[in-house]
Amino acid sequence: METVVSGIRSTGKLHLGNYYGAIQNFVKMQHEYNCYFFIADLHSLTTHPTPADLHGNVKQVLVEYLAAGIDPEKATIYIQSDVPEIAELYLYMNMNAYLGELERSTSFKDKVRAHPDNVNAGLLTYPVLMAADILIHKATKVPVGKDQEQHLEMARTFGNRFNRLYNVDYFPEPYAFNFSANLVKIPGLDGKGKMGKSEGEANAVYLSDPPEVIRKKVMRAVTDGGPTTENQEKPAEIQNLFDLLKVVSSAETLQHFDALYNKCQIRYGDLKKQLAEDMVIAAAPIRERIEAIANDAPYLRKVANLGAEKAHQSALKTIKEVREIVGFRKF
Repeated sequence: METVVSGIRSTGKLHLGNYYGAIQNFVKMQHEYNCYFFIADLHSLTTHPTPADLHGNVKQVLVEYLAAGIDPEKATIYIQSDVPEIAELYLYMNMNAYLGELERSTSFKDKVRAHPDNVNAGLLTYPVLMAADILIHKATKVPVGKDQEQHLEMARTFGNRFNRLYNVDYFPEPYAFNFSANLVKIPGLDGKGKMGKSEGEANAVYLSDPPEVIRKKVMRAVTDGGPTTENQEKPAEIQNLFDLLKVVSSAETLQHFDALYNKCQIRYGDLKKQLAEDMVIAAAPIRERIEAIANDAPYLRKVANLGAEKAHQSALKTIKEVREIVGFRKF
């Protein structure tokens, strides 16, 4: 059975972009593959080196993983920092990662521009840690969004480089994997890119948001003055709203508003009201499960401990073999 590895950073609540872009695929995969789904608390330190509540953030993601349908009996759900072998493999891989290739990473350059006062070594070597997350379980399938495809290419580079340096055929090549034909990217409400917390609170609709919060966020979404000619191309901020409709609304709803836009009869207030209500409906069952699971401390402890043990067993085998390949041996 092929192994799948993926994770989400523990910077707080999960949003609809996480759910439709990743977690729905996680839920499907757990029935057919050997799945490792982790909460990336080490990764979160690259952009949030002094988190106000790291443990609370980890708990929130764990709760929402479970509420969204990931089954700890079918998949291994674990916290990244509970598996120290990941950090050890990260160290070995860093020895064979070159400065130039790390500096060329698109996400690194984007983060440098966005946060010039927080350009740390962890941010630079983020792709190496991501590679360690994947290679520690010798995964061949990685469900990632389009923004992570370059990192996955670098994971293949680091694994293949290790194989060449030590003249072994040890690490398999991991590839992007999605149950749908294309990798999913869920747009944000600001019209500037993907939905994500790093782009601002108002940009994302969270799975735990109450209905009134969802409605306020959607009604504040960026729009323009409306189309001036029939069948004109939609600008990015308007296309984003239609892309969101495509995800949470019926095909008939999407067609209705698309036809109004093409005839220059669109009223953005009506579109956003419909979008907000469909988001409320989509998030409602998950939000209810979040509220129930969050208060079950024994269950959360059981899930975290079970996942840590299962992930540790897999990682320990890899590290033992990597140490032997590199040449570390006890006297």
